[in-house]
Amino acid sequence: MTSASAPKVGFISLGCPKALVDSERILTQLRLDGYEVTPQYDDAGVVIVNTCGFIDSAKAESLEAIGEALAENGRVLVTGCMGKGADAERILEAHPKVLGISGPAAYEEVLSEVRRVLPHTRQPNPLIDLVPAQGVKLTPRHYAYLKISEGCNHRCRFCIIPSMRGDLVSRPIGDIMQEAEGLVRAGVRELLVISQDTSAYGLDLKYRTDFWQGRPLKSNLQTLAETLAEFGIWVRLHYVYPYPHVDNLIPLMAEGKLLPYLDIPLQHGSPSVLARMKRPAAAEKTLDRIKRWRDLCPDLTLRSTFIVGFPGETEAEFEELLEFIEVAEIDRAGCFKYSPVEGAAANELPNPVPEDVKEARWQTFMAAQQAISADKLQRKIGSTIDVLIDEVTPEGAIGRSSADAPEIDGVVHLPGAVELMPGDFVQGEVTAADAYDLWIE
Repeated sequence: MTSASAPKVGFISLGCPKALVDSERILTQLRLDGYEVTPQYDDAGVVIVNTCGFIDSAKAESLEAIGEALAENGRVLVTGCMGKGADAERILEAHPKVLGISGPAAYEEVLSEVRRVLPHTRQPNPLIDLVPAQGVKLTPRHYAYLKISEGCNHRCRFCIIPSMRGDLVSRPIGDIMQEAEGLVRAGVRELLVISQDTSAYGLDLKYRTDFWQGRPLKSNLQTLAETLAEFGIWVRLHYVYPYPHVDNLIPLMAEGKLLPYLDIPLQHGSPSVLARMKRPAAAEKTLDRIKRWRDLCPDLTLRSTFIVGFPGETEAEFEELLEFIEVAEIDRAGCFKYSPVEGAAANELPNPVPEDVKEARWQTFMAAQQAISADKLQRKIGSTIDVLIDEVTPEGAIGRSSADAPEIDGVVHLPGAVELMPGDFVQGEVTAADAYDLWIE
């Protein structure tokens, strides 16, 4: 319930889960300041568009969203990954009527802009301007993203994230645990740990000790994972570079303390391509470590992303990539055709791959990965799995197993299970599978 006199702000959130968390923080502060959030253009005093600038298609989507908001409302503020440098200039060239632009994670700057273009003198009323203790969330009640750091220290040649979001800045572990505790208290059953480089968490803090509930805790990934596991809910790790200390997490997964799931952005399987990319890991060592991980934790699910058509990629190097995903048996994989994003160092490399070759390699990769996924899911038929319910329809329920992150992986279908509720945990026997999804009874 909100006051009828509260000014209303519309919000469009684009991009990855890290940007989603930025949107949640902005929305939470807006509500604390007494603004109301509206899902409609026609009653919004201003519309905020949180943009994505990772690849060209994302930039095009962001520009389209800004144009739509201007056409439908006319008063638009822009923030996010396109809000800096040449991308900000591109926005102003395409849409000169935007009222203000700010960069990623620029929370106070966004709020200042809102106050400037949509001022109000009304003080928030704690009796009617209700904000959940855990803040405004854009995810369903039973799962939430937990961002543990911002920025990245790597300088991969295809990536412009450091220029947009800066170097690594880790949150103190006490702050993270306090947020996680509030989310669990509010009913969250799954925490999805995210950052630009989860494995590097705490490096910039020199892993210093912080406190939560009076307990001293080291600001490092293993301590964070062990402490989050104490809540007894699903804890899923994303954006984990395969550094040596990641090995210490696998026993926690084998013991059921963490979900046996690692999202590792490997990007390629050819050592020479990885070297040109300036990636911080070697393909051969990664295969050896994956084998050791699976020996320790046979249920481990690996998700990754790969790039085809990186400058100079030969047919032989592409074949190395196909062999890599076959040997590694990557469970879930996304694939992108290399996009020469403005500002990326890779754009200066010789021998760009023609677009038709990129497309053919992408098609080949996706077909190979689909076959791997289908084969691995067929092996699950007859096994019993735990499922977290996300949605219930008149036909039945849809959920996810430990192998499925929301919105990017497969789902589990439960035909006829209409009595369940989102957030419920159930067990069932796998009776069927296709290339990406499972069915249970």
